[in-house]
Amino acid sequence: MNTLLHVKFLKTMYRLVVNNLVAIVVFAATAGVVARTSPEEVQARAREIRPVHCLLALLLAAAVAKLRRVGRPKDVYLVEYGCFRPKPWFRAPFATCLEHAHLMPYLVDEESVSFAIRLLERSGLGEETCVPDAYHYMPPDRSLSASRDETELVIFSAVDEVFARTSVKAEEIDVLIVNCSIFTPTPVFADMVVNRYKLRPDVQNVNLSGMGCSAGLVSVGLAKNLLQTARPGTHVLIVSTEILSSQYYVGTERAMLLPNCLFRMGAAAMILSNSPERARYRLTRLVRTVTAARDADYRCVFQEEDDKGNTGIRLSKDLAATAGHALKSNIAAFGPLVLPASEQLLVALSFLKRKLLLLRGRAKVRLYRPDFRTAFEHICIHAGGRGVIDEVQHGLGLSDEDVEASRMTLHRFGNTSSSSVLYELAYIEAKGAMKKGDRIWMISFGAGFDCNSVAWECVKPPADADGPWVDTIHRYPVQLPEIVNK
Repeated sequence: MNTLLHVKFLKTMYRLVVNNLVAIVVFAATAGVVARTSPEEVQARAREIRPVHCLLALLLAAAVAKLRRVGRPKDVYLVEYGCFRPKPWFRAPFATCLEHAHLMPYLVDEESVSFAIRLLERSGLGEETCVPDAYHYMPPDRSLSASRDETELVIFSAVDEVFARTSVKAEEIDVLIVNCSIFTPTPVFADMVVNRYKLRPDVQNVNLSGMGCSAGLVSVGLAKNLLQTARPGTHVLIVSTEILSSQYYVGTERAMLLPNCLFRMGAAAMILSNSPERARYRLTRLVRTVTAARDADYRCVFQEEDDKGNTGIRLSKDLAATAGHALKSNIAAFGPLVLPASEQLLVALSFLKRKLLLLRGRAKVRLYRPDFRTAFEHICIHAGGRGVIDEVQHGLGLSDEDVEASRMTLHRFGNTSSSSVLYELAYIEAKGAMKKGDRIWMISFGAGFDCNSVAWECVKPPADADGPWVDTIHRYPVQLPEIVNK
């Protein structure tokens, strides 16, 4: 125990010294000069300074500060967000899934049913995840009408929620971005929102499709680029969802049955601005990595037909490993932007050690794995599945507490695609864990293959815990069952 405390103390002192090295050097140099200077000399030099010199120094400092502000991109803020909260009658407990599967023997054979149930039991999903009305019919209603009904329910509920939680009005929205991967009707979702909320005729609207679960943070990147060139006070409304009704796979290909088991209904809306007024979070960093040049990554999440002509999404068995590879590439660009100097120095030293040992013919040395908990108080990993969360947790060396928001979101809401990271943010807030100045890292993965990292800083914690967790937060966290290999 004493050894552990000693090591912890040394780590703390190391980080304190390295991260504040410039201030320590300046203080030491100043102290040295003062120590060698008598009080009489200090007073004499102070009398030599003319008022005009002080004025010039102040003007120069103000000019430098002004030029720095002008040259720096505008800050982007998250004003508010809201999530769709499904009603209890949309629940799809395992028993219901099993019963429905047996009621469709001409679509799914007994072996496929057993596989799907085993997958559900090992998925990390709980008994309260929800699916749209269309999934409660036998056979599922995959019509355009059912998809539109689901769209209006989840999108309008999320947008209503975000407007209810902030004083921003619909007429203040200057840009609208809506993302949904597979279902894209005409008119598109963006026009649907404009029509429902009677947004201004000059509103700029964009509809993103086919980008998978990473589309929500891709939309944040697009909004950031627009806001940094827009007039002050511009507001962007982002809506992220995945519409399931028309996408139910009715074949027997196991890799294409996975989305039926993992994806659940959900949506989130957020309002971003380039004005700090009414803001709750400040966007600090955003890095997007695309690995589509690799054929395996490109086909990792792939929409196609099976040998019987049934359309579905095929998820590769290497999905978790692909996510890990994409995350490594993303971290290589993201890490230097967010990690403190103490962690970057350790990475640089381990890299140098590895190079020197390789030159001497020694065995390959593992690089130092930086501790991202020194840069962030909260981490929101896309709740894509138990395997994806496990891969990221292991790769980053995170504790169970660090990934609690991701696992509990997967358990309560399932994989809600691009909106999942906002359900996780809502979990952290509902637990009362968010404080002013806290830093948040959101990680998302999507078809392509994409990996996105977005860093936020809390400006103002929530005034209340109202949100998608309002009825269930007192029951979380829950203990997840252990996976037993059969």
